[in-house]
Amino acid sequence: MDRVETRELAHFLAVADELHFGRAAALLGITQPALSKTIRQLERRLGVELFTRTSRAVALTPAGQVLAREARAALDAVTAATARTRRAGKRDPRLILAMKPGGDAGLLPAVLAAYEREPDVLPIEVAFGADRARMLREGQADAALLYAPPDDVRGLDTETLLREPPFAVLPASHRLARRAGLCMADLAGENLHKHPADANATGTISELMHLIALGRTVAVLPRSLTTPLRDDLAVVPVTDLPPSNLLLAWPAHSTSPSVAALARAVAKVAAAH
Repeated sequence: MDRVETRELAHFLAVADELHFGRAAALLGITQPALSKTIRQLERRLGVELFTRTSRAVALTPAGQVLAREARAALDAVTAATARTRRAGKRDPRLILAMKPGGDAGLLPAVLAAYEREPDVLPIEVAFGADRARMLREGQADAALLYAPPDDVRGLDTETLLREPPFAVLPASHRLARRAGLCMADLAGENLHKHPADANATGTISELMHLIALGRTVAVLPRSLTTPLRDDLAVVPVTDLPPSNLLLAWPAHSTSPSVAALARAVAKVAAAH
């Protein structure tokens, strides 16, 4: 079988996302006949039908659904490899660790101390960002501290640093603030804060806490993200959600000795807690 080109995968994903050849062609800046030809050639090369086409609709076949998932991962890997290669070629290469401000449960100093005891490791540079999983997949970071749930860790290897129960963060005057525990159904009708991976989510924990204190929203967070707690806020355990795991995550295809050393450091700190 002939090798599939990244250009063909990108064209296929445009159609898979839009489910419309005309819109996909416009996004790609090519003509619709040229795009249709590329998809037909790709289908012949793979020996499967990727789309069902009618006069009214375009839909992915089961084979197309598989390719959409695999093609996205493949293109993400190419993008990440390019970014990491460029960073590795710099005069002062570093291991980039992505995290959200305050998103280390206070354990990062211990992790860094354990990491620095490992031989021949790269210096660590901490990069703050809301969507750390995306930073990993796009090669902007080598490793990241994530919370799962809710962070998406598909395609990533992980090492658990800490397991934390979820807490609802409420204004101190809220009707539920004095409860010993609550379930998610108790928060029905509340303006529940979106996870930071969402496009319109609040940028920092301090900003989020301010909005909660103003009565504009409520949130469910791992306990460590709520400390130190403001006097005008209250936290209540959420009893029907699973614990959230604070994880070190890195791309499954990573071969970096420094990333492996960081994972060992996380395992040592986790064992001590």
